[in-house]
Amino acid sequence: YGELILKYLVSDFTGTLSIDGKLYFEVKEKLNAISEILEIHILTADTFGKAKEELKDINAKVVILNPGNEAEQKAEYVKSLGAEHVAVLGNGQNDYKMFKKAKLSIAVILEEGCYIKTLENADIIVKSPIDALNLFLIPKRLIAVLRK
Repeated sequence: YGELILKYLVSDFTGTLSIDGKLYFEVKEKLNAISEILEIHILTADTFGKAKEELKDINAKVVILNPGNEAEQKAEYVKSLGAEHVAVLGNGQNDYKMFKKAKLSIAVILEEGCYIKTLENADIIVKSPIDALNLFLIPKRLIAVLRK
């Protein structure tokens, strides 16, 4: 897979870090720990209208997307950061284009499920945001899963 030189973690919110608009258990602590090593950006269409409140105590830039063309907005955002230094987390249809751009793409499958094109473009698939975030906090897990 080669050496990863990541600077940014870009994540979806709904269905990735949250269930029905409520932040998943322990995500806040994990994200704040990761913010010590990566700059965090959370991009969301904010389906449940709770993202700003749920993410208020997290050291991250929260971006509420404009309605329409969310997939393109996310892909352009990743590109603007320098996609070769970006890891992304997501699950929805509006995430698959940023998965194609980013250096590392991680699909999170919670109760909401995962859009097939997002899954097909993922480098790694995990069963919770905690599993995804632990890949950055325990980097040997990334080495193990990406080893050729």
